[in-house]
Formats: sequence, C-alpha cells, structure tokens
Amino acid sequence: MMMGRRAGMAVAVAVALLLALSSCGEASARGPIRRPRKKTLPPGQKPPPNSKFFPITPGRFGHKRNYEASCADENGPSCYVGCPSDCPNSCLVFCDYCLAFCPCDIFPGTSCGDPRFTGGDGNTFYFHGKKDQDFCIVSDADLHINAHFIGNHNPALNRDFTWVQALGVTFGDNHRLYVGARRAAEWDEDEDHIQVTFDGEPVDVDAVRNARWASRALPGLSVRRTKDVNAVAVELDGVFSISAGAVPITEKDDRIHKYGKTDRDSLVHLDLGFQFHNLTDHIDGVLGQTYRPGYVTKVNISAKMPIMGGAPKYLSEGLFSTDCAVSRFHCSDSIAAAGAVTTYAS
Repeated sequence: MMMGRRAGMAVAVAVALLLALSSCGEASARGPIRRPRKKTLPPGQKPPPNSKFFPITPGRFGHKRNYEASCADENGPSCYVGCPSDCPNSCLVFCDYCLAFCPCDIFPGTSCGDPRFTGGDGNTFYFHGKKDQDFCIVSDADLHINAHFIGNHNPALNRDFTWVQALGVTFGDNHRLYVGARRAAEWDEDEDHIQVTFDGEPVDVDAVRNARWASRALPGLSVRRTKDVNAVAVELDGVFSISAGAVPITEKDDRIHKYGKTDRDSLVHLDLGFQFHNLTDHIDGVLGQTYRPGYVTKVNISAKMPIMGGAPKYLSEGLFSTDCAVSRFHCSDSIAAAGAVTTYAS
C-alpha cells in the first residue's frame, strides 16, 4: 500500500515537472516579450488629449534619490520616468512617450508656481506680474477674478520671483469671494493654510476631506475640502469651479532656483485650477482671453520660458477692483464688443 502511494506521488511530481518544462518551452518558442516602441513628440508639444497617463508622487516613497516610475510595469516601453524639476513632488507619467509632465502643463485653466498658466487654448506660458500687486486674470460680463502676487526681487534677473497668494472673485450683484493662502514662517503640512471668505464673512469648513459648506445667502455657492487641510474646491453652479491648494517654497526649491526664501517666510502660495461656464465671447484677462473663440496667442510658445507681457493692462488698484484696462465686468454687449477691438502690445 505504501509503495503504491509513493509511486503515485512520484508520477504526480513527474507530470508537474513535465508541464513546467513544457510551458518553459512554449515561452521560449514565443521569444522575449515585445515592448511597444516609444512614441516621439516634437519639442514643446504635449500628448494628445486621449493619451493614457498615471500620477506619481515621489515624496511618499521616502527614497533619498529621485524616484522614477518603470513604464515596463505599465505594459509600456522599457524606460524609467521621473518628475520634471518644476514639479518634483507630483507629476503625470505618459508611458507611451516615456515622458512626465506637471499637471499645470497639461490641463487647461491651471496656474502653478512662479505663475505658470495653461490657457483655454492649451498653451502654457508664464506671467510674472509684480510682487505685492494685483492683476486681473479673468474678466467677463458677470465674473471678474484678480490675483494678488507675492514674491522676492532677483537683481540678477531684473525681475521679481512671484507667486499667486490670493484670489479676489467678484461676480453677480457685486458678491465678493476671497480665497487665499495664509503666511507662515515655517510650513507645517498638518496645519491649514487656506482661508476663504464670502462677502467679508469667514467660511468655516471642518478639516476633513469632503467636508462641505453651502451658502444660505446665495444658493449654488459651495466650498468643499479636497484634502483634510490646504486644498479646497469652490463652486458656483453654472458659473465657475476653482480648485485651490496651498503650497510652500521648499528648501530644495530655494536651493535650485535661488528664490531667496528666508526663515521668516516660507512663501506659501496657491496652485490653482479653473473651470468656467457660460463665458461671453469678449472675456479678457491674463488667463481669460485664452478662452475667446479664435484666440491666437502672441506668446512665443517654442521658447524655453514662454512669457506673456503687457502687465500694465492687467494691473488693478486692489484685489476686488474691476478697473484693469481690459476689464469687461458689467459691460454691456455693445461696450464689450467695442472693447474687443482694442489692441495692446504684448
């Protein structure tokens, strides 16, 4: 009886071994796995809108050296891709091209860092403005958005390093919405640095992801936390949606770019995303003009740092002023149409 069991086990082992060898032979016959070839993009061009991508956040892995994603693990070409220097802590990897992009360089209606905008036309450009001043970035018949710039002066470049610290949103019957980043000498990621007010009253939202505040005075206006702290989405139904995240200038950022960060100020600012609804054809502003039908940019998009000039025409007296030279707020259609033919040097 024992001999029979041993014989049966031997047969089973032999069969398993033969199957394993057979499968190895089949794999060998098929040859090595063929990886798709890397696609190429002309310099300055972005992947098509339907391209596949996935996000990586290298900071969460705790590696001392720069983290890179393996595209082979995503059934893509055999390449490793890391985040660009403009967004070392979070980016989008497009394995078809073995390239990574900052979110602000891919999605229309965004602003990040030393203000780098991606317009409604899909083109990315810089607008430096000037520190401690306000500029109209969107101006339409019933919506006007100014941005307050903070920064440091760089004598070597003869310009300011600037960041958007706050938004002043004026809409409808002169309602005023403020979204800003609180100043901090030292950044604490567990502390909330986002501040929101509506018509001068503070908007308090529990520090829990997806916690939501809805206005009783103005139905359709809401504020929702997209993270426990430092990130919110502000929405007015049928008009706009604004995502805002408070971020600091890190020691690494300062070391690489020589921003002039001090122990007294971590230069907390906003990374922003915009969605607009029911815009008129006469919308203007740094970002707003890029949503006009038939808009053709004057910015040299092929430059290493495409810069939009003409700062004086976007300058406002204050965060809630609607007096910039290109203002369209509460203009009649005839006035807006007349203003639309006015030209400025960029």
